[in-house]
Amino acid sequence: MTAQTHCPSLLSRTGAVSALTLAAVGGSLLVPGGASEAHAASAHALKALKVAASKRGAPYRWGATGPYRFDCSGLTLYSYKKAGKRLPRTAQAQYNRTRHISASRRQVGDLVFFRSGGYVYHVGIYAGGGRIWHSPKTGSVVKLSKIWTKSVRYGRVR
Repeated sequence: MTAQTHCPSLLSRTGAVSALTLAAVGGSLLVPGGASEAHAASAHALKALKVAASKRGAPYRWGATGPYRFDCSGLTLYSYKKAGKRLPRTAQAQYNRTRHISASRRQVGDLVFFRSGGYVYHVGIYAGGGRIWHSPKTGSVVKLSKIWTKSVRYGRVR
């Protein structure tokens, strides 16, 4: 199942979905259980996802908020700003500002927060299929990665 063949409303709402975005999520926007994650995602969440994907390969830099370098929360802040939504600067502050949702209710474009001992240390944008767009660490670049731990929480930008 691809967004192109099973989500015509996604294409009509957001215009032509870029080949980069579809390729980045493997042409598939599915949750375990079969329903498409893209159907219920808001237009701003889909745009933020597209913006993040367009920054593929941009270098990580601590404290950077774009447009050419990013840290993790800088990428989410930049992507949502381009989509018309404001977020606070840090991953913890973004977690505090979002509407918390369960993993079973996550949608493409939701934020994924990585936690350790109650502290949020990383954030990315959910791309579907258990993957996120993120700017991981010094020496790395903005990229699509599998979620590597179960110690995550999800937040929806209001």
